[in-house]
Amino acid sequence: MTASELTPASQRSAQLSFSDQPAWIIKDEVDGGWVLQIGGVEQSHVDLSDPMHIVHEYLRRMANVVDEAWPTGQPIRVAHLGAGALTLARYVQATRPGSPQLVIEIERELPTLVTTALPLPPGTDLTVMIGDAREELAALGDRRFDALVIDVFSGESSPAHLATKDFYLEALDHLEADGMLLVNIGDDAGQRFVAQQVRELENATSERGLSGVWTLTHASLLTRPADGNMVLLAGGALSSPDVETWRSAWKREGPHPAAVLDPAETIEAFRSIGHPQSR
Repeated sequence: MTASELTPASQRSAQLSFSDQPAWIIKDEVDGGWVLQIGGVEQSHVDLSDPMHIVHEYLRRMANVVDEAWPTGQPIRVAHLGAGALTLARYVQATRPGSPQLVIEIERELPTLVTTALPLPPGTDLTVMIGDAREELAALGDRRFDALVIDVFSGESSPAHLATKDFYLEALDHLEADGMLLVNIGDDAGQRFVAQQVRELENATSERGLSGVWTLTHASLLTRPADGNMVLLAGGALSSPDVETWRSAWKREGPHPAAVLDPAETIEAFRSIGHPQSR
């Protein structure tokens, strides 16, 4: 890209109608690239010169999952619930050109702001739907994806109608038989909301006859209370005979120190959190 192509367009802010929060695209003076802020809080980071450069830990873990679970360079069909600055969509296009991708975003103004200020890589095949994640997913009928990324959860303030077994069942039903659900959950110290979501997703996988929930996170979050993000994985892809090879790669690639828990370890790690009767 030329220097002019690396400079965001004139539209650098928007007022979001659903949350009534201001959104800004600002220069990142520490890591380089550009940051999406919503309500003054950093939400996403984009490096226009290198879409494979991912700053946020949870997105790097998700990118590593995608790298291992499908052959290198193979286009895959991806749905993203929650747009942010389209960091992962940019990564998929860079590493798997020609991948058809869908974004469902409740903030009508956000995708326009992001794609205007921070243009997508050439050739990106991206469709945007505006609306509630659950409602718009249902409107897709029997459409299925290789990967479905859910990035709408933020602790106890998360939408209650999405934080349920029934929603996870609906999401799983939009996966191919060998597809994968990737769920980012940000939570406060104590991880009570994460633990609840592990149980909801575990119940959904059990009902669908799937192997269970995997967890990827910073290892320290499993041993001491702190705010942070955890990535939950579910779907038929995790029954692959290569899953232990993938696991080794996910742990090796980090970010470090990395923890990768299989379904049994996930259940054990969250068994007692927010569930006193299991103590």
